[in-house]
Amino acid sequence: MERSARRTILAVPGSNPRMIDKARALSCDAVLLDLEDAVAAGAKDAARQQVVEALVSGGWGGRARTVRVNAWSTPWTHRDVIDIVAGAGSELDAIVLPKADHPGHVQALSLLLDQLEVLHGLPVGRIGIEAQIESAAALRRIDEIASASPRLLSLVLGPADLMASLGIRTLRVGDQPPGYAPGDAYHHALMTILVAARAHGVQAIDGPFVDIDDPEAFERAARRTAALGYDGKWVIHPSQIERGNAAFTPSGEELDRARRLLGAYEEATSREGGARGAIMLDGEMVDEAGRALARSIVARSEVSRSMQEGGRS
Repeated sequence: MERSARRTILAVPGSNPRMIDKARALSCDAVLLDLEDAVAAGAKDAARQQVVEALVSGGWGGRARTVRVNAWSTPWTHRDVIDIVAGAGSELDAIVLPKADHPGHVQALSLLLDQLEVLHGLPVGRIGIEAQIESAAALRRIDEIASASPRLLSLVLGPADLMASLGIRTLRVGDQPPGYAPGDAYHHALMTILVAARAHGVQAIDGPFVDIDDPEAFERAARRTAALGYDGKWVIHPSQIERGNAAFTPSGEELDRARRLLGAYEEATSREGGARGAIMLDGEMVDEAGRALARSIVARSEVSRSMQEGGRS
């Protein structure tokens, strides 16, 4: 399982071949082919076959390829997983599990993947799991969910269902509810997911912003979670990709200062530089914790650059 860059994850209905074909040429880091909410009940069987054909036909470059199956509370989950792995398991990076309210939901999917990988001659453990956190119950069990399987790659905020679960009064998914000011109505949920993700070594991914006609509001939402420390965000329209990639990529100014800090700190802590444990840079004290922050910014920038320069070729 590869924990590759996921600044923007483009969600595409599995029942829409035209949109799937278009996604191959876009600059997102990952593509999610959706069998859940974006596909009507009567179109589930056909969508599975279309998703298999899309995966095996290739052309995805370096993008992560994921499929969102239906939740365990529906009659379709097992068939989704069986058909997708049987038809395109070698071309699949991860299964996205919606409504992962309990660690048992992740464990059940992991066990099914164990059996299917053996059956189809695939390396056991290669296909990852991304768990969507979409309810109050999931937030309360977040540490158990985050540690439920070594296959887990990320925790993903599912904003619409979470908003419904909590009773948040707005239909504008991903934006602040009217009347809630100042502050961020989703801060507790976002931080709960982020802390669990970091504690268990997986990525934290923000959910979609549904108003595609308000790019400035999308960008504000993306920059807010990027500043918090999230790795990326779902996008639902090509117009959101560029702004999303920019939000989750350190700016040139951030990168320059991080590199300058690392150089100055390395020199100061060397024997030749006096073996100091802390330095002053631009009027601020920098110690080992500051060095760790700077290294994180440089590492994130390098991953973003690799996606831009050659990851999709």
